[in-house]
Amino acid sequence: MGMKISHPGDELLETHEINVTPFIDVMLVLLIIFMVTAPLTTVDVPVTLPASTADQKPPEEKPVFLTLQSDLRIAVGETHVARNGVAAALVAATQGNRNTQIFLRADKSVDYDHLMDLLNALRDAGYLKVALVGVGAGG
Repeated sequence: MGMKISHPGDELLETHEINVTPFIDVMLVLLIIFMVTAPLTTVDVPVTLPASTADQKPPEEKPVFLTLQSDLRIAVGETHVARNGVAAALVAATQGNRNTQIFLRADKSVDYDHLMDLLNALRDAGYLKVALVGVGAGG
């Protein structure tokens, strides 16, 4: 015959812990979604970017990319333009808003004087907010 003797400290206590497993599952799904969609939202003009160790700044809603390729061809977004048509193409891409930040991507094999010529063309066109784009130190 078995008996149980009850002691005052034998009650089951409620635990007040948050179960984080569903939160982690949701975060992993979102991470996978962003990893899959991020490469699809980039510009498809091929360019080999130099590395940078600077902190990254989040881009504007619809960034305007100006690309200088290794063969010195220039593209605004994904459309190639002549060197003398850069200003007109930027006005069209920014709807004439010269306060729009222009993201300049230049192939690392491009000579410095060609890059400076393009920067001077941007300044002459009235676009003074220019960000140089590079890949991260690990990229």
